[in-house]
Amino acid sequence: MKKSIKSTLLFATTAFAGLLTFNATTSATHAATNNGNGTVTVQSGDTYMSIAKEYNMTTAALETLNGRTVGGYDLIYPGETVKISGATTSTSSNSSAATTNVQAATTTNTSSAASSAASQSSTSAAATSTATSASTTSTTSSSSLSSSDEAAKAWIANKESGGSYTATNGQYIGKYQLSASLLNGDYSASNQESVANSYVTSRYGSWTAAQAFWEANGWY
Repeated sequence: MKKSIKSTLLFATTAFAGLLTFNATTSATHAATNNGNGTVTVQSGDTYMSIAKEYNMTTAALETLNGRTVGGYDLIYPGETVKISGATTSTSSNSSAATTNVQAATTTNTSSAASSAASQSSTSAAATSTATSASTTSTTSSSSLSSSDEAAKAWIANKESGGSYTATNGQYIGKYQLSASLLNGDYSASNQESVANSYVTSRYGSWTAAQAFWEANGWY
């Protein structure tokens, strides 16, 4: 009876030691069968729970990652490949792509806005330059006149065209309604000013005299 008990205890001790050795070997094996691409190859005795524990995951997360029913006790077999990563990588890739798209859209919009602003600025500058040029021409042509002649000149221009360089009436053109032949085909503001001054000086001697003639005859 005593011998039988001793034999039984010896057998139990040996079996327990063998089980510990098997578990240690199985656990150590996982590191060797990690495929390096986010998967492991199942070894004998593996379960979703043991693999999840080894790779610091929850069983539910591992089952979901592999398309298995959470808590469904799905079986796995030696040699089967189990994914242990992938969700995080996918999320990071999507986030990176979204960030890149946002940056590209922002750059495009900023560039378009800058181009539009530059175009508007150029157009405004051109308009300002034109207005300044016309103003300078008018000022220069009148700078040599006395105040009374300047007033008379402005009065005639208003009567003839309302002060417009582009007004036309048959053969008469511009601010002072001079004939096309007198302007010789050049209808620019500077030429209109220059020809008008020459015409009035040669015919009336001054703009004041030209105004007096206009008031008496309705033309000059």
